[in-house]
Amino acid sequence: MSQLLLNHLTREHAAIGDFLELLDQEAEAMTHGDFAKLPGLVDRKSRLADQITFFSRQREIEQETLGYPAGRSGAEAVVAAGGEAMQKAWRDLRDLAAQAHERNHRNGVMIHTHLDYTRQAISFLHAKTQPLYGPNGTHHTGASTGKPLALG
Repeated sequence: MSQLLLNHLTREHAAIGDFLELLDQEAEAMTHGDFAKLPGLVDRKSRLADQITFFSRQREIEQETLGYPAGRSGAEAVVAAGGEAMQKAWRDLRDLAAQAHERNHRNGVMIHTHLDYTRQAISFLHAKTQPLYGPNGTHHTGASTGKPLALG
């Protein structure tokens, strides 16, 4: 078993765990309408994503050093040969990465929902700037001539 490879898996696991915490903070901020927190969270997520990519690349370099190809197939092969501790670390890493993927998707859906709501609100407010009644007291929207609300 390569202790260096196990260390890479451990660091990658910790970084993804931190990423999950940020995703949960992001979801909580959106749920509570605390959108001012989002830019800071996005910045931290971006830096952490870069760190995860770095750790992943370091793991792949170690895989290649041990004679295995980079990528998932190489990782599967090297951990299969690495013993139970390595296999458990790899399973845990994959499980955590799947959780991060799901939560990131959830947050993306939340963001798009908020954007749709905001667009609809802006559209509604824009429509409200149009006069509701014409000079003769008839109701109209847009280019229509309107209908009288009362006879007389």
